[in-house]
Amino acid sequence: MRGLQYLYTEEEVRQSLFQLLETITPDGVDADNGRPGLSLWKILVMGTLRLNLNWDYDRLLEMVNNHKTIREMLGHGLHDEHEPYKLQTLKDNVQLLTPELLDQINQLVVGAGHLVLKKKRRK
Repeated sequence: MRGLQYLYTEEEVRQSLFQLLETITPDGVDADNGRPGLSLWKILVMGTLRLNLNWDYDRLLEMVNNHKTIREMLGHGLHDEHEPYKLQTLKDNVQLLTPELLDQINQLVVGAGHLVLKKKRRK
């Protein structure tokens, strides 16, 4: 989770990350029009949790609906704490993180980590 926070707070890394994530949006789909889905950030956070913690979709659903810190990481505040996610929504969206896309994201994360190490060594 700290790694995701770092990726989000570093402007250049975040822009590169979202450029990669935008590739999962099908051509011709207007993200600002139609039925609500999950934001790219939420898909990444949920996919990261599912993959790294080896959770099935039922466990992921339980945690994203009931764990305060995870909900904060997903961008929820006090006023929308009771807006639950649906199992099918999770399945439909998290599966968009293909192995190829995850590999590209991994390369971005490794590069960002190398920059952090270089900064620490200079001090």
